[in-house]
Amino acid sequence: MTTTPSPHRLRVWDLPTRLFHWLLVLSIVACFVTIKVGGLWMDWHVRFGLLALGLLAFRLVWGLIGGHYSRFVHFLPHPARSLRYLRDKPAIYPGHNPIGAWSVWAMLLVLGFQAVSGLFANDDIFTTGPLAYLSSDWSKTLTGLHKANEAIILALIALHILAIILYRVRGGQKLTSVMISGDARIPADTHLPASTDTWKTRLIALVLAALIGWAVYALTGLAPAGGMDDFM
Repeated sequence: MTTTPSPHRLRVWDLPTRLFHWLLVLSIVACFVTIKVGGLWMDWHVRFGLLALGLLAFRLVWGLIGGHYSRFVHFLPHPARSLRYLRDKPAIYPGHNPIGAWSVWAMLLVLGFQAVSGLFANDDIFTTGPLAYLSSDWSKTLTGLHKANEAIILALIALHILAIILYRVRGGQKLTSVMISGDARIPADTHLPASTDTWKTRLIALVLAALIGWAVYALTGLAPAGGMDDFM
């Protein structure tokens, strides 16, 4: 009697990528909650926005030096590759598939714009981004775009959640659990490269995160003590 080899685990997402993902989720949710509550919570809105900015800056660098499936080169948007994926529908595709790649890049770009524009935002009451003083015209324009971009972010998040549900229901792929554990179960006879996730790479990520954290914190000290009058 022939027995089917049991699936084995493949490390897809290294620990720094997983921490980035869930901390970004936390920062986005916190930003939306604090902006809706308003008032004194706006200070926390700015803090969580700076956290998101730091996380996205980390992801840009980690997309060049991180684990195999975290690197941008492995999920660059490509129309022909996306059409092939839709036509062939491969059962095994660790990491971001060609369709998911479009979603990831859209999310990074839209969230990146939101974080950067927030540096220039000004609510004309008491909450001001650390770079809003550079130009009142730029601040006004980017504040408007910052608010308008919320709808786009919500739409992308809804599509992202819908895709996770569809992959779970129709394909049996537990994308959320893979992003928690870092491992995907693949057939025993399938040989794919695993992402490097050692203490050495984690230490590199920690140093990188500390440097980016220091740089983002330094942004908060750029606003002049004299306020907008110093630039008018």
